[in-house]
Amino acid sequence: MKAIQIKKTGGSEVLEYGEVSNPLPGAGEALVKIEAIGVNFIDVYHRTGLYPLPLPFTPGSEAAGRVAAVGPGVTEVKEGDRVAYAMARGAYAEYACVPVRQLVTVPNEIDSRTAAATMLQGMTAHYLLKSTYPVKSGETLLIHAAAGGVGLLVCQIGKKLGARVIGTTSTAEKAALARQAGADEVILYSTQDFESEVKRLTDGKGVQVVYDSVGRDTYLKSLNCLAPRGMLVMFGQSSGAVGSFDPLLLSQHGSLFLTRPSLAHYTANAEELRWRAGELFEWIKSGALKIRIDRTYPLRDAAQAHRDLEARKTAGKVLLIP
Repeated sequence: MKAIQIKKTGGSEVLEYGEVSNPLPGAGEALVKIEAIGVNFIDVYHRTGLYPLPLPFTPGSEAAGRVAAVGPGVTEVKEGDRVAYAMARGAYAEYACVPVRQLVTVPNEIDSRTAAATMLQGMTAHYLLKSTYPVKSGETLLIHAAAGGVGLLVCQIGKKLGARVIGTTSTAEKAALARQAGADEVILYSTQDFESEVKRLTDGKGVQVVYDSVGRDTYLKSLNCLAPRGMLVMFGQSSGAVGSFDPLLLSQHGSLFLTRPSLAHYTANAEELRWRAGELFEWIKSGALKIRIDRTYPLRDAAQAHRDLEARKTAGKVLLIP
């Protein structure tokens, strides 16, 4: 089968497209014939070695397709079932073996591209707003990269929950997408200081929560945007890792909270995973949640997909198609 392999960490050029051995499902696994693959920033972190993995490996942790075979003892799914998953490595390929506890059934009303685009970023947005900091009606949130895959979903879900949504983006075009997704205010961080703008928009009171996937370039100003006892939720680091941090800053800025969550800890068992995915799929079926697929690339062009993602040329979800 065709797949992408990484034999050494580095730039996008280390993504090698070629033939690899077909995988065989073991006990508790299903073999999935992949129809669409989600591209995420965590794939970049794995490629560069920021999040080290044993070499060589096939990157990617999100996909949708059909069950091609099942391993010994598997009864939860059968050959031909439509499924999707996240947090199982090896998705940049034509086939992947996935633990069945990580698979969710895809409703007939949702195509595989939409399903693949929903899993990782959709469940991330779900746990951020419904579990890490459960947003309440009338509260104000700040979301960085509001026109990104997670950002557009946070805007929509935030409005669904009754929050006032303030987003940051780099361009007017991306700002328009964030507003279409429900953002009440959008700050162009390329020309405006987002900290002073947030304070202006909130009459100096600050926001209850900041969802920050940028990291090094934004976290200090994000803290300054919070109201007393507010929470900074750092769920990514697209600008680089945050360095040494003095917890006294949290006290000085109003007894703030800081957390660095991971999707793995918010889908810790099959029941929680299926609750989150099921709720997302129901919102999509009803039209309450729109999944924006910005670009698709053939699997062989994974390197270009990574370059575009890192250059912030995308607005919404990026997919690879085997």
